Amino acid sequence: MTREQERDELHRAIWQIANDLRGSVDGWDFKSYVLGMLFYRFISENLASHINKAEWETGNKNFDYVQLSDEEAEFGRADTVSEKGFYILPSELFHNVVKNAAVNRDLNVRLHAIFKDIESSAKGTESEDDVRGLFDDIDVNSNKLGSTVEQRNTRLVKILNAIAGLKLGNYQDNNIDAFGDAYEFLMTMYASSAGKSGGEFFTPQEVSELLAEITVVGKTEVNKVYDPAVGSGSLLLKFAKVLGKENVRQGFYGQEVNITTYNLCRINMFLHDINYEKFNIAHGDTLIDPAHWDDEPFDAIVSNPPYSIKWEGDANPLLINDPRFSPAGVLAPKSKADLAFTMHMLSWLSTSGTAAIVEFPGVLYRGGAEQKIRKYLIDNNYVDTVIQLPPDLFFGTTIATCIIVLKKSKKDNATLFIDATKKVVRSGNKNKLSDDNRKDILDAFIARTDADHFAKLVPNADIAENDYNISVSSYIEQENTQEETDIVELNERIAGIVMRQNELRQSIDAIVNDLEGVV
Repeated sequence: MTREQERDELHRAIWQIANDLRGSVDGWDFKSYVLGMLFYRFISENLASHINKAEWETGNKNFDYVQLSDEEAEFGRADTVSEKGFYILPSELFHNVVKNAAVNRDLNVRLHAIFKDIESSAKGTESEDDVRGLFDDIDVNSNKLGSTVEQRNTRLVKILNAIAGLKLGNYQDNNIDAFGDAYEFLMTMYASSAGKSGGEFFTPQEVSELLAEITVVGKTEVNKVYDPAVGSGSLLLKFAKVLGKENVRQGFYGQEVNITTYNLCRINMFLHDINYEKFNIAHGDTLIDPAHWDDEPFDAIVSNPPYSIKWEGDANPLLINDPRFSPAGVLAPKSKADLAFTMHMLSWLSTSGTAAIVEFPGVLYRGGAEQKIRKYLIDNNYVDTVIQLPPDLFFGTTIATCIIVLKKSKKDNATLFIDATKKVVRSGNKNKLSDDNRKDILDAFIARTDADHFAKLVPNADIAENDYNISVSSYIEQENTQEETDIVELNERIAGIVMRQNELRQSIDAIVNDLEGVV
């Protein structure tokens, strides 16, 4: 079976699980249980594999952590926590809990205690902040699972057995990407059914990959990558795919304001085998209380911040003097924080770095404070490229969004515009960027030359003359797909029609006169 066939089979199995188990639990709420149990299985297998491998290398080939007693297992706690960031006793491993789940009348109590034990294992260590609260959204005592303990446990058994039945491969067989892929598929599935809220935590994979590719053109490694509106982490993790996680030398940084999504992001990091010391995900409002002052600047920044949300803006007198926003001399409007995120990212971008930001199209042409911020960006030559994306790519909106690419060290004083509205394929009920679509866009970005109806390099002076409008349609003419009309031939046809009209009119008049008896 090919890798793609394995992935398709896995996706079908996950889809079946979600449909079979959902029942009375709303799909959006239910994601916490399915994703949480997937995570529980992953870290159990991850930890057991890590400990087994170390023992096997010492010659103890028959060692199996899963079979140890909890008392015997305590010997490795300190070392393992320092290496992996957490510890799970053998009796609390996913495999051992599933074995007896169906006959455990206190399953919900047992799972609650296990999740607390896993989080407590990191207490007082460097990984404490990375592990704390990871299981907060898996409420095993919730009425959503059933009105009685028996009903809740019955559903928990079904979830555990279903996750146990997924063919994710053995961790020690290096098939670990199956966990990450399963997680991404679940997130896509839930996001597509969640309406507007789905787009707030998950960026489609092919868009994420394009953003990552844009920011690392010409590079084989970077120091640090960052997303100030990190969501579930799907954007950040594309750097692991595009470069290889070992080539993001100092790790993955991000901040998320929604506590549930923040937990999902940290789980996503673990599931993609990013160890705790390689990621720093913070909870909080990036614009008002940014968490990574001591970690900036960043070599690569990618983000799909929420579109046109409200923020404090000039209602907070401190913000106009904030070094992130003050250079523009004006703050983004209180009702539209889009360019506040843009200014924040520019401020934290390294001199040789690249930022690729998904933006609401209004920021490209709206007047007022936003026009003044665009003036600052263009006059200081920070806007490298503006890419108009096709419509209906994102969950929760059909709007055709765009990508703004920022750089601090450009080689020309011009801005590249790319019209990618036709670079799209239809997949299900959404549009999608195919591999070829992505390649066409990336090739145009790299070439930085004009291409009819697709790409145009515009001097910044021309943009200034156009009132700092950076809408792609202002600079790239749409291809006229209508057939050319031969005017001479058209006039001859019209003349013929008029002549025939006159003949018919005379014939009708003759008939009418005849009927009326007029001679």
